[in-house]
Amino acid sequence: MYIEVKFSMRDCNLFPGMALSCKETFSLLYYEFDAATKEPPPWEPDSYKLIDRIAADEGRFTSTSEVIINTEVRSVPITKKGVYFAFRDQGACLSLIAIKVFYITCPSVTLNFAYFPETPTGHELPAIVSAEGQCVANTAVVDTPRLLCKGDGNWTLPSGGCKCNPGYEPVDQSCQLCSPGMYKEKVGDELCMPCPLHSSASFSGSVDCQCENNFYRAPKDPKSWPCTEPPSQPLNLSETFVDQSSVLLSWLPPKFLGGRNDTFYRVVCDKCGSTVAYIPSQQGFTDTKVTVTGLSPVTSYNFKVYAENGVSSFTKSMFAEITITTEASVPSVVSNVRIKPLKSSEMLLEWDAPDDPFSDTENYELRYFPKGHERNGSTLTTTKLEAVIRNLKEETLYGFQVRAKTTHGWGDYSKVIYKMTGAKLATRELVTDEQVQVPMIVGVAITVLVLVIVVIVIIVLYIRKSSDECNKKQPSDCDTLEYRNGEGKKLVPALVHPPIVPTAWLTTPLFTQCGASRAYIDPHTYEDPNQAVREFTKEIDASHITIESIIGGGEFGDVCKGRLKLPCQTEVTVAIKTLKPSSSDKARMDFLTEASIMGQFDHPNVIYLQGVVTKSNPVMIITEFMENGSLDTFLRANDGKFQVIQLVGMLRGIAAGMQYLAEMNYVHRDLAARNVLVNGNLICKIADFGLSREIESATEGAYTTRGGKIPVRWTAPEAIAYRKFTSASDVWSFGIVFWEVMSYGERPYWNWSNQDVIKSIEKGYRLPAPMDCPEALHQLMLDCWQKERAHRPTFAVIVKTLDKLMRCPESLKKIAQNRHQNPLDPNAPDMTQFKTVDEWLDGIKMARYQENFQQAGITTMDAVTRITLKDLTALGVTLVGHQKKIINSIQTMRAQLNANMSEGFLV
Repeated sequence: MYIEVKFSMRDCNLFPGMALSCKETFSLLYYEFDAATKEPPPWEPDSYKLIDRIAADEGRFTSTSEVIINTEVRSVPITKKGVYFAFRDQGACLSLIAIKVFYITCPSVTLNFAYFPETPTGHELPAIVSAEGQCVANTAVVDTPRLLCKGDGNWTLPSGGCKCNPGYEPVDQSCQLCSPGMYKEKVGDELCMPCPLHSSASFSGSVDCQCENNFYRAPKDPKSWPCTEPPSQPLNLSETFVDQSSVLLSWLPPKFLGGRNDTFYRVVCDKCGSTVAYIPSQQGFTDTKVTVTGLSPVTSYNFKVYAENGVSSFTKSMFAEITITTEASVPSVVSNVRIKPLKSSEMLLEWDAPDDPFSDTENYELRYFPKGHERNGSTLTTTKLEAVIRNLKEETLYGFQVRAKTTHGWGDYSKVIYKMTGAKLATRELVTDEQVQVPMIVGVAITVLVLVIVVIVIIVLYIRKSSDECNKKQPSDCDTLEYRNGEGKKLVPALVHPPIVPTAWLTTPLFTQCGASRAYIDPHTYEDPNQAVREFTKEIDASHITIESIIGGGEFGDVCKGRLKLPCQTEVTVAIKTLKPSSSDKARMDFLTEASIMGQFDHPNVIYLQGVVTKSNPVMIITEFMENGSLDTFLRANDGKFQVIQLVGMLRGIAAGMQYLAEMNYVHRDLAARNVLVNGNLICKIADFGLSREIESATEGAYTTRGGKIPVRWTAPEAIAYRKFTSASDVWSFGIVFWEVMSYGERPYWNWSNQDVIKSIEKGYRLPAPMDCPEALHQLMLDCWQKERAHRPTFAVIVKTLDKLMRCPESLKKIAQNRHQNPLDPNAPDMTQFKTVDEWLDGIKMARYQENFQQAGITTMDAVTRITLKDLTALGVTLVGHQKKIINSIQTMRAQLNANMSEGFLV
């Protein structure tokens, strides 16, 4: 509900004698009440809630002839049936001219063929009300139509909608019947189409068109295709070749194809038995020729060749016919086939000519094939009584046959003779070839080795040089960002491990480019921090800024909403962070350091710095205004109001912003939903770049160690243990933000203590999927929470993955099943019960890999607990699902063994 107050106020300067008691403001209060009363409730200051202390922003009049009317509008979150408003004047010369109480609604609207009624806005301006629309007449729901009603009375973010039924087409925001002669076959927003050729629609609202007489539509034809006819008969059917057992028929395509392009042929033979073969096939082929084999000599056969297409099943097919008589039998068979091996892949075949004095031999055909693959044989033609067959597979049993062709046709193949290749190699020739090649191979190898050594020396020298340069700078310039306080490191007891070598490629190129373009520059590297402020920020005159209201409190001071009006520019709404006047010099520099960090970034998903005010008090940082505030608060206020695809869109924006920061070699170190802001268009932007910020709120889960405070629930395990941060540790934090978004701002790890969180993560536990979370999204979270940081995806990969999911919403329909449980849960399977490797593999249904483990020498359960994902690949376990199952079992086994040997910590 809103209240508009019009009033006038006299300037206190008109009452010089009353300066101490004169006021120029008044208070607006309200009191909520469920039951109506004739009299207003008694005045009790503690019962009324303050809406605002109002001043005359538009001016106060200083004479009796001058009247300045001020207008102020305030919003009130109403939770009961009635409300009383009170105006408290404590010394102001005030005149109330008009009071208007009203509320705002989003107007009724028809959008996407769905009607949305007039809808009141939420209790507060940032609140969003989700409205569900009703489909208009003659439509079907494609996806539930929804609109979001914003606090200013405007609709935003339409989703889902309805579409016209079959037989109806869209006209404005309604659906009308298709006219006769027009049709529409399915639900959609397409217009009605005219009937295709040789079809018609006699009635209004037709969903298809009926074919005319003697025209047909195939079952698989779209309804938009014209009706067609079967083809005419094939033309010029004739025999191209005929001998004693085969015939080759050929023909031309039909003159009339019936309006289709799927013509195929079918051959029918009236006397052919089951032994006859058709090449390429007897039916369903598209070639205009066919070879028929397996025929009997001196026999007449009648062949019919049918031309058919997709609609031939509706009527009789047309055919061409021919009668052919085969030749007499030809007893021309070669004899005495001999095989001699030449090399491991070559064979020499020799044979004797056919004993047939009444015919001349034209040529010979050799057929050879690996045993068992007779149908995939190869052929070779020659006119000689010998032939060399090359390129055979070594140590393979081949079959060989030979047949002769005379003037009467082809004779039968000789009996198959089998010979193994590679049995007797011509070693002398092979050795000679190798002897020729050995010097060449040795020379090439030596050359390559020398080049490799030279390259390695250059790389080592370059790395040392880069390392020396970075050692001269502060730690934040190099591969990782590390909290330090001048003392030795003290690790968290539950995470004591061998030192982790920073994975430089996760955050920077192979060679550290301290001066690369578009790279983040740490303000702490400046001897004078004010120089960084001057270099990366823009100074704004305080007179250009108007503070309207206080919207929150920050670490250094108040956070206000205001307006910025620069010369020759449009006035914009901004957020203003102010520094407490009593702040120390260190606090002032920390405050401005955050501005010098923000000033280096320019990305649509990173908060934009307008400028700073340092030449007057209070010191201010001016940023763009984000209407919906922090992401965690916004999600909790709108629990369940968004579709999954909208949440994925928010996450994609966060990932894109982090990709930008990672490419600039900036590590955030405190990525959490509370440090992401949301504007009025639901665009998420990364914020909160204070490096030396003290985390005071215990509810945020800061884990205190020497050298700084760490938000344990959002921080990667290696960063907790060693206080070294990389983009890979930011990826872990993004996974937690991912979980916060999908759970609508739920607290990670609920009410667990920080020590409980650390121990469970170390023992392999990961957060389960939130309610109704798609499996693909939870799997991406688990990828971000890989223990080995090198195995986590980069932000570039995360952005691409989210883009793919948004382009294919079908992949988000499968809901995750929470099979990933805490290994220390009492209900988790006991992996310590297995005594042998075979028993363990059989217990987890992976017995197929027993031989792999035995051959690798993994014969004890102690050896099993040391297996890594890389080891599994070397063992021959290449299926991702099997790898996950085995690794999950090993992690559970490790956790349970550690628990048995320790204090038995349970979550």
